[in-house]
Amino acid sequence: MPWLYRPAKCWTVEDADPSTTTSSSSPYHSLFLSLSSNTSASSHLRRLTSLPHIVSSHADSLAASYVLSSLPFPSHSTSYSVLLSFPLLRSLSLLSPSSSPLRFSLTEIPAPSDPYSSLASLAVPTFHAYAHSGAVTAPLTYAYYGRVEDFDKLRSLGINVTGTVVLARYGKIFRGDIVKNSQDAGAAAVLVYSDYQDYAQGDVFPDGQWLPQTGVQRGSTLRMQGDPSTPGWSCRVGEEECERVDKEEIVRQGFMPAVPSLPISGKDGEELHKAIGGQVAPDDWQGREGSPVYHLGPGPGVVNLTYLGNETLRKIQNVFAVIEGKEEPDRYVLLGNHRDAWTFGAVDPNSGTASLLELAERLFKLQKKGWRPRRTIILCNWDAEEYGLIGSTEWVEENREVLTSRAVTYLNVDSAVHGPGYRASATPQLDALLIEASKMVKDPDNPSQTIYD
Repeated sequence: MPWLYRPAKCWTVEDADPSTTTSSSSPYHSLFLSLSSNTSASSHLRRLTSLPHIVSSHADSLAASYVLSSLPFPSHSTSYSVLLSFPLLRSLSLLSPSSSPLRFSLTEIPAPSDPYSSLASLAVPTFHAYAHSGAVTAPLTYAYYGRVEDFDKLRSLGINVTGTVVLARYGKIFRGDIVKNSQDAGAAAVLVYSDYQDYAQGDVFPDGQWLPQTGVQRGSTLRMQGDPSTPGWSCRVGEEECERVDKEEIVRQGFMPAVPSLPISGKDGEELHKAIGGQVAPDDWQGREGSPVYHLGPGPGVVNLTYLGNETLRKIQNVFAVIEGKEEPDRYVLLGNHRDAWTFGAVDPNSGTASLLELAERLFKLQKKGWRPRRTIILCNWDAEEYGLIGSTEWVEENREVLTSRAVTYLNVDSAVHGPGYRASATPQLDALLIEASKMVKDPDNPSQTIYD
């Protein structure tokens, strides 16, 4: 068992009733709820978000060390060698119909009032992880959200996207599917932007929660979970003879794109819309009030999109803490979230990481007062989630047999806090537990009621 210990007492699956839960009337429940501290959670969040910490960066390694040292229970880390992708060169220019080319900066402009603005230059440039490298010069077409039905609509209107650069909006579907659908329709390249109608429905940051005009959504285009070079198995750091699938095969299987793509801002997307002519787009494909009228193309706007990426093997680190169970030590309840972020990750994921550390501290205080969990609790802090759930998938692939026989449930908290209100979801087996727990927690905005109310 490479990742845990062997409990002194082993139970079979048949020995335990997974539906049994400890009574909520236990004095430990009340004590647990009384131990909350906004101060310590805030301190964790500030440390974790002090620098942009994309996976495998030095800042990500520092964050892993911080999590490892902050967990009050026996803890350890596991490292894997995985295929990641980073940008080397990005450029986008509008060549026509204007008389002089318009070169887009592809940069986000920090808000002057943002105290972290001086650190913005440390963040990875805006890009799509695992995007295909290439240079394309071609007319623009507009494909709404880039769904299969959107390309069907274009075909029904007589619009041929073959050989063009597709301009599509973020939303509705996964960005990797936007690129794949565009590729399948014959597009030569893809630009994905954040339309104001979807992402600027109110005041933008720093005055509100919505995306600023130059804000760009980074993200992965990998259409699978886990390291694409080791599908179904894992590769620990130091295992030099790992079997790997080459990039060409990954692309051939459709897991990585075969055409270049870039994410761009709402501001740049609107500028490109002005260069697209042809048929007027359907009413429901239009932007918000005040936006230019959207057309379908192709052209007359012609763009040059160039992207050069670097696919490379990098080390990632998962961090774990173990609280041994009293009655069923070989039955595991897992609670986790990821640590890596495209930039600072204040909401996703580090509000979750801060909550994980706060929860660990509370459980440790309970343990000092005599509490022991019925089953073993494993606290998990994953790496490389943003690229395609890579850290968690590699660990599960390595421990598949153990987890199949011993894992009871997994609870995930990526974004613990993201504004007012409470939202949670679960598989049907956990519905009753989720409802019971929500009835025990006071609403921070109205202490006279619970978050269930």
